[in-house]
Amino acid sequence: MWHEFLPHFPKGSKYTLGNKIDSLFVGILELIFIAVYLPREHKLPYIKKSIGKVDLLKFFLQISWEINSLENKKYIALSEPLNEIGRMLGGWYKQIDKQTQPQFDKRGAGK
Repeated sequence: MWHEFLPHFPKGSKYTLGNKIDSLFVGILELIFIAVYLPREHKLPYIKKSIGKVDLLKFFLQISWEINSLENKKYIALSEPLNEIGRMLGGWYKQIDKQTQPQFDKRGAGK
């Protein structure tokens, strides 16, 4: 969807803000792809970086909208799925974090 919007960015923003947004999309995909194939104990840093990049992407999209480089409908069409992706990544992070933490028995000793 993003690649349909980028060509319609104003010339002054297309090669700066537009390219930054494009780069963030690709970076997020790369980090998630890597995290999927890593062993559980190595996933957390990649998921955490993905969450940070999603937040940064949302920030740059908001700036694009505020300076009228991105129309309301396009901003909404991008923002809503990104919010859901952020929630999913957060849930994945919590699940992996919980699974990789040492488990304690009733006496407080690690298993």
